[in-house]
Amino acid sequence: MSLPIIIVIIIAGVFVGFINTLSGGGSVISLTLLILLGLPANIANGTNRISIFFQTFSSVSSFTKQKMFDSMKPIWLGIPATVGSVIGAYVAVDVKEKVIEIAICVAMVIMVFFLFYKPDKWLKENSLLLKGKIKWWQVIIFFVVGFYGGFIQVGVGYFLLLSLVLGVGYDLVKANAVKNLIVFLYAIFALLVFMIDGKVNYLYGIILSIGSVIGALIASYLAVKKGAGFIRAVIVLSVILTILQVSGLVNFTELLKNLI
Repeated sequence: MSLPIIIVIIIAGVFVGFINTLSGGGSVISLTLLILLGLPANIANGTNRISIFFQTFSSVSSFTKQKMFDSMKPIWLGIPATVGSVIGAYVAVDVKEKVIEIAICVAMVIMVFFLFYKPDKWLKENSLLLKGKIKWWQVIIFFVVGFYGGFIQVGVGYFLLLSLVLGVGYDLVKANAVKNLIVFLYAIFALLVFMIDGKVNYLYGIILSIGSVIGALIASYLAVKKGAGFIRAVIVLSVILTILQVSGLVNFTELLKNLI
């Protein structure tokens, strides 16, 4: 592997870790790059899980030091998400690209709508909902989101943020921290499934992780330092970039191909 390729992978990892930590959709970059480097789609999907594991481990460690977790509720919400992710990873074989694009677009539209329609819902926590016991429908929601995360991962951050803010009552800053914790919990098991099936390229995965850890640490610090307004801005930017890619207005795949 040449030095320029290594540099491109690390730089891509920084963007992926930063975007995934603050919003979602960063895996569009990493999966596209890994496939362009010659990995089959299912192995690219598995290899990307190494980066997800290390970037969430780094961001969760940073959020813990900044005292963003003050209860066991995120762990309890992470259990159904983890169960769902293992099942999703097992069935992650041939995914129709159009289905993925539709799912991402739906998530983005919903995210943008709620970010600008009554934005106070994202800035303030719903204490009544947050302090209540976990409901059966919340368990189902996080199981379904976990299934999607285990299945393809792309855009799962949007779904988790929606679920944590509107379904559990977290404000956007804390929801972002909890999102990373839940992804970390299920990423361990989803990665193991791909490893057992031999669907992981460890060299690419480790190199990508170097960049994603850097991006995750920067993003987790800025999330707490800058607050909800900064997170909203990053979400909107990542949504716009993803829409440009999915709609074909800008072909980031070609841009990456020219770089490598």
